[in-house]
Amino acid sequence: MGLVINSEKRDEIGKNASRRLRKSGRVPAVLYGEGLAGAPLILDKRDIFKILKSESGENTIFKIAFEGGEADVMIKDLQVDSTTDELLHADLIKIAMDKAVRVAIPLELFGEAVGVKTEGGFVDFMSRELEVECLPADIPDVIKVDISALHLHQSLKIADIIPPAGVRLLGEPTTVVVLIQVPHEEKVEVKAEEAVAVEGAPAAAAEPEIIKKERKKDEAEEK
Repeated sequence: MGLVINSEKRDEIGKNASRRLRKSGRVPAVLYGEGLAGAPLILDKRDIFKILKSESGENTIFKIAFEGGEADVMIKDLQVDSTTDELLHADLIKIAMDKAVRVAIPLELFGEAVGVKTEGGFVDFMSRELEVECLPADIPDVIKVDISALHLHQSLKIADIIPPAGVRLLGEPTTVVVLIQVPHEEKVEVKAEEAVAVEGAPAAAAEPEIIKKERKKDEAEEK
């Protein structure tokens, strides 16, 4: 909570103006919130990276200093170029420390599940984060869950998770977030050509044809 980031008022709007800002190591931003109609600002990229590298990441609460005062804020959204990973734009949201907010918190598992250790299964994540509601000061960095008691085919549901004090889990209680699955063996198809016997010569052994399957990777474009 002691982090304060300075900002400048942004007067020039448009793609060309934003491009010039990014070349100079800065980034265009907009501050939203109660009493604000979307205030255009200029931030230093290094300040944004400093927040993202902290333990709480995008859920970090910090102060933004702007013309006319300061405000407690969080990162609402970041636009990143999917090709170059360049930070293009930042949206900030003004928050009140006495009002609950809804944020996504990473799920961290510990312990080795029985279904993995002795039954040959593996941990399959249905979701790697949980939606929670709490006061800004109560936002946890992660939610830790012990899965050591899970057997094969057993799951961890939202109802099974005990959140930290002051934190309320959102979503359907029956929603599965972790499942101990059975690994599926990938089968390789082999075709054998019939050996043609030539008079006076032994039949030739058929060579198996191995079919290779290409796997496509889905690329998530972060807007």
